[in-house]
Amino acid sequence: MFQSGMLYALTGAAIAVVLSGIGSTLGIRSTAQVSAGAMSEDPRYFGKYLILVALPGTQGIYGFVAAFLVIIKLQFIDPVKAKAIAESITTTQGLSILFACMPIAIAGLVSAIHQGNVCTAGIELTAKQPTESGKALVLGVFVEFYAVLGLIVTIFMLNGIQL
Repeated sequence: MFQSGMLYALTGAAIAVVLSGIGSTLGIRSTAQVSAGAMSEDPRYFGKYLILVALPGTQGIYGFVAAFLVIIKLQFIDPVKAKAIAESITTTQGLSILFACMPIAIAGLVSAIHQGNVCTAGIELTAKQPTESGKALVLGVFVEFYAVLGLIVTIFMLNGIQL
């Protein structure tokens, strides 16, 4: 019998992937648009732009990592164990997993969007002053830090849940 606890746990995993993925998509979109315009002026700096375009995509990866950790916790790799957990997981445990996924879901969504804005400005800086691309990258990494914190909190919270 499928318990509501399992539904909550899987919903948490899905939310982690979806929200951080949406943030990454929006962040990459804004940087890619500006990068395409900058490359139409001078395509020599494609490599420098590429790093700044890719940076907001890491939050989507972090959301995937969180979902993968939930799948491992629920032992979906072994169908026999997964069935046993699905039948025994309580609503409280499922909600705990759902809420444990929220730090990376929210931090991934928000930080990827804002990192896209910072990296967009970095691409504009690099287009005007190519020697300053390192500074643009550092500014983008500052925003990345908060997504990493969200992932770390999610990992700690997931590890604290007993099934």
